[in-house]
Amino acid sequence: MLLDYRLAFEYSKVDAEKGDPAAQYKLGVMYGLGLGVAQDYAEALRWYQRAARAGDARSQSNLGFMYGTGRGVPQDYIQAYAWYNVASASGEDSARYNREAVAGRMSPAQIEKAQKLSAEIFDQINQGRT
Repeated sequence: MLLDYRLAFEYSKVDAEKGDPAAQYKLGVMYGLGLGVAQDYAEALRWYQRAARAGDARSQSNLGFMYGTGRGVPQDYIQAYAWYNVASASGEDSARYNREAVAGRMSPAQIEKAQKLSAEIFDQINQGRT
């Protein structure tokens, strides 16, 4: 089974480096879980960010998880909320629930700041598509 993950990693890496968001998401998962490659949260974050900015809702949601739990990054509920908000709008069903869970730990001012941040992220994503 390990060999299968290594092969999957190699194939995904080729496509990810060419800009394929689905392959970038796969690399994020593989680095985050240590499948076929040594676990490396910094690399997981890097690949999720690339895919998320290309509009991949799963990567957007996983960024929310990383920021919400402090997995590989300093815990930041504003970033977590913003990424969950973007993922929810992009069609990731679980992101709405996760956004509300994070919001329960935030002040109204933090939520307002997170909503502004998510609007900025939306703008960046939409600018990249034009």
